[in-house]
Amino acid sequence: MSGKKKFVNLDAMIPRADFALIESTDLHSTAQIQTLSLRDFQPDSPLLPNLRKPDFQRETNHWTPVQVVSLIRSFFEGDLIPSVILWSSTSSVFVIDGGHRLSALRAWILNDFGDGPLSQQFFGYQITEDQKKAAAETRRLAEKEIGSWQHWSAKNQQPGLPEEERKRVKDLSTRALQVQWVWGDADKAESSFFKINKQGTPLDDVETLLISNRKKPCAIAARSIIRAGMGHKYWSSFPGDARIKIEQKSRELFRILFEPEVNTPIKTLDLPLGGGVGVRAALALLIDFVLLASRNQQGQPVSVGDQPDDLTGDETVHVLEKSLYLAQRITGNDKGSLGLHPAVYFYGPSGRHTAPLFMGMATLIARKLTDNDPKFFPKFTNCRKKLEDGLVEHKQLIAAIIQQTRSAKRYDTVANLFKYLIESYANGINPSEQDLIEQAGVTGKVIVGIEEGKTAKFSEETKSAVFLREALANALRCPICGGYLDPNKSVSYDHKTPVREGGVGTGGNCQLTHPYCNQSVKQ
Repeated sequence: MSGKKKFVNLDAMIPRADFALIESTDLHSTAQIQTLSLRDFQPDSPLLPNLRKPDFQRETNHWTPVQVVSLIRSFFEGDLIPSVILWSSTSSVFVIDGGHRLSALRAWILNDFGDGPLSQQFFGYQITEDQKKAAAETRRLAEKEIGSWQHWSAKNQQPGLPEEERKRVKDLSTRALQVQWVWGDADKAESSFFKINKQGTPLDDVETLLISNRKKPCAIAARSIIRAGMGHKYWSSFPGDARIKIEQKSRELFRILFEPEVNTPIKTLDLPLGGGVGVRAALALLIDFVLLASRNQQGQPVSVGDQPDDLTGDETVHVLEKSLYLAQRITGNDKGSLGLHPAVYFYGPSGRHTAPLFMGMATLIARKLTDNDPKFFPKFTNCRKKLEDGLVEHKQLIAAIIQQTRSAKRYDTVANLFKYLIESYANGINPSEQDLIEQAGVTGKVIVGIEEGKTAKFSEETKSAVFLREALANALRCPICGGYLDPNKSVSYDHKTPVREGGVGTGGNCQLTHPYCNQSVKQ
């Protein structure tokens, strides 16, 4: 968690459009620009209002502050920058390659590196702390190494500039990027995009999955949740009522899974269930989560591509509804909520969020819900204290087991491990470390422990681990099941003496419990 890379979100700089719905134009009869200069990013530019990214293109958030400033500096100093590749329709000019380059230059002109007025509006005024920090760092670095665009624009108006300064200002105002054009229809432009993106900074597996399945409900749902219904609206073609439902349910899922933002070292037990909202890791987790929530008793759909395209938005709404139902069984104040404490279930010994722990438990709960298993939740509650004490005690071992399990099997391995622990504790058996290793099917030597530093300074991981250890030792517990309470997200106010037996609403008759324990166990 320490030394986490910051990525600058420039997604607002060039809007998106679906060029598959737009008629291409005959480039042979169209006047084509051969260069793009800083003038093309000014408010009065004839090109800027028509400049678009393909709607399937990945978010423009894959560069660090250093990379963004390096591109601006290269342009500023006249260094060689690869050509930008464009494709023209009858109404728009699409950036097939070079979106990051153009976005970095426009961000410099606007002084908006993901936190300015354009970005604020684009993201619905809900910009994460990580995004703000990355923007501030980029701005500081640009000021130090280059100076702001406003600084150089002001110099252009100053009389009596030294010759060297005047030449630099003139060169900056006339410098431009070279442009190449793709000829053909939308299919040709799309194939060119994929071919180009196998070079340079290639698309990763998650990006390729989302792009190739961009009309599928799980893909749309994951993209809508990651930005809490804000940013580019991949669901904009749906009818108004579907759009409203998608945005509402996405905001609620974002709140449940990713709020509050996690900071390091950890100094609170109020932790997000889904970990940090870094777009790459969070998108991978969201795809898996919404797909899991969507499966029926036969385990379908197996993959995102197994679903038909969603043409009306109804299927995307359905996916979000099922995802919300699963999430609300894990946490929240609904009467069926287990109120699982994230520090116990979803974070490793050093305070790092562990996706296989989250998805493993979600997998187990989803299976039991789909199978309508009436015995699981009472059994889980009856042994919950022993289970959670065991999870805290064996945190390092479980982390080591996950590390030594093939990634393709991790979710199932963890789900089966949770199931084994619940069954064991429910039957009065306290599994040993060797039992856990054998149950997980891990072969070879399992190395347990956190690597100790050799300096006198405490690492971020050490600080987080000690905080979690001490905070959990003094955390609230449910008086019904004995499990840990997460009062920030999931708590029920229970009458010790029930109202039907004359219990009154006084402080002495009130206790904090899990919603499920109050509404299901006591009843």
